[in-house]
Amino acid sequence: MKLASEIMDHPVLWVLAFVIVLIVIFQAIIFIRISKKVAPEVGLTNKEVTSIIRTGAISSLGPSFAIIIVAISLITLIGEPTTMMRIGIVGSAPIETVGASLGAEAAGEQLSDKNFSAQAFTAAAWTMCLGGMGWLLVTALFTKSLGRLQTKLTSGGGSRAKWLSVVSTAAMIGAFGYFGGGQISKGMNETIIFLVALLVMPAIMWAAQRFNQNWLREWSLGLVILVGMSVGYFLI
Repeated sequence: MKLASEIMDHPVLWVLAFVIVLIVIFQAIIFIRISKKVAPEVGLTNKEVTSIIRTGAISSLGPSFAIIIVAISLITLIGEPTTMMRIGIVGSAPIETVGASLGAEAAGEQLSDKNFSAQAFTAAAWTMCLGGMGWLLVTALFTKSLGRLQTKLTSGGGSRAKWLSVVSTAAMIGAFGYFGGGQISKGMNETIIFLVALLVMPAIMWAAQRFNQNWLREWSLGLVILVGMSVGYFLI
């Protein structure tokens, strides 16, 4: 059986990854040009537009570095071109990790297996792509109506608005709890690492809110991964 490592860095994957990243860069350039063109219509000067673009670029560094930290761990699982391809489009490293894990498990394997097969890698790649495609289609087809739907759901205030937040939060807790439970079942060291990460994340979010440091929220996942890796290094 062919191993995933034999195809993870295939030239075709590199070509596809670069094409996708170039499309994203092209879109960013187009958006900047359009914003500069319509700026006078909303009362913005060229100097103000330049300042806004510079502020946005600087603000993007925090989330970008946080994603890079997570992507480094993802590279070891699915390879460099696939990681660049997925992060370049969706930008959600946690979701991509979940998708890759689900795809591999559907093929009867684990991403961390030493003999991770090409078939399992293919299943992981398809899961990530199909999962991400749903986001893109919804954005393209329903962006205009989503705002009206949210307004309708929360217009009454009270319990309906709270339940919308509770359901979305519960879905994320369930997804990550499922994978966390899988790590706990492997042994005591994995359980300790999981519990440390479980305690560190709320501490980071509390500090971000307490001291009004938004960059901590952006870096939270990356920081938790670094803590978990550090604890794992000393335990294992």
